[in-house]
Amino acid sequence: MNRRNFLSLTGTFTGGMLMLPDFLHAFGSQNSLIQGEQCLVFVQLNGGNDGLNTFIPFDNPLYYDLRSKIAINKDAVVGKNHGMGFHPSLKNFADMLQNSDLTVVQNVGYPEPVRSHFRSQEIWQTATDSNKYLNEGWLGRYLDLQCKEHQPTAGINLDSIDNLALKGIEPNSITVKNPSNFKIKSDKVETVTLSDNPQLDFVRKIANSVTEGSDDIQNALSKSTSDTNYEKTGLSKNLEWIARLIKGNLNSKVYYTSLGGFDTHDNQLAIHERKLTELNDAVYSFYQDLKNAKLLQNVTLVVFSEFGRRVKDNGKGTDHGTAAPMFIIGGNNKGVIFGNNPNLANLDNGDLKHEIDFRSVYATLLDKKLNFDASKIGISNPSLSGIF
Repeated sequence: MNRRNFLSLTGTFTGGMLMLPDFLHAFGSQNSLIQGEQCLVFVQLNGGNDGLNTFIPFDNPLYYDLRSKIAINKDAVVGKNHGMGFHPSLKNFADMLQNSDLTVVQNVGYPEPVRSHFRSQEIWQTATDSNKYLNEGWLGRYLDLQCKEHQPTAGINLDSIDNLALKGIEPNSITVKNPSNFKIKSDKVETVTLSDNPQLDFVRKIANSVTEGSDDIQNALSKSTSDTNYEKTGLSKNLEWIARLIKGNLNSKVYYTSLGGFDTHDNQLAIHERKLTELNDAVYSFYQDLKNAKLLQNVTLVVFSEFGRRVKDNGKGTDHGTAAPMFIIGGNNKGVIFGNNPNLANLDNGDLKHEIDFRSVYATLLDKKLNFDASKIGISNPSLSGIF
């Protein structure tokens, strides 16, 4: 059996019971991840979040001229700071910035931007140029180098589908929809006699890691509780699970989840308000949870989208654009507004010009939080000074 084909069958777990033949439980492995205190948590906003109506240049008259139908009233903007402020639904983001626990990185994008959702997400997840393609994600490549042997819970994806960002040569991550239901019966044996079939041995190794991953997750959950009131939304539940796994000392280096619904071509004001409220409430509960547990300094939460929206509205909403802000929370970040305010007078065919390459943000996270040289996974962009 081809290794990749087998991994495609075993790499995704969606909360149900995975039935495995008995012989697949007979291969031992060791927890071999190089451990550290820091971890990264990513929230991907799918659909292309409108950055200009998220972190708003309320003091720029061009914002209101170009967005006569969907501009947020200046009086409603919260957390005003140097001509910028948050959508009123993000009042707790403003609080986190005020507490110096949130950094806004402005005008983030990449050269020769692509307006296809799928392709732009792929570019962000693989950290490649827009004209290049890779089968492995940037975090998967990082985990390949950080794990001496494949470690199933080095990365955790809370979703119903796999995320390319975490895909590597080895299956060092697991996709789980509901961790409490991810329970696989184990019939481990202490002594294993390897066969003369390397592919069969590989299958045994992977299957044992599936069981081991389930055991590790259940063990972490048993050591933690949820002491914060999370909202009853999908993102809140996923971040609550992630917080419990962190508090339960799962020691994963990367956690990933997503929130969809940001493709606001029509009825943007109502849809965007609803989605940003869900984001605000979920992230702030996670923030409070980790702060109360005295773990916020060890956890860095990153919120991003595959692209922003066009500067001028279309009458009811916005179409696909380019650059947008990223938000970095926790991890002892500087709590600043990083980069220039959006330049609405100097556009590229109606779109914002990116000033910060997203791969420089990645390089900064790897360097400052995980003590890792991004060039080892093909990211040559320089890291940024002043975020941490």
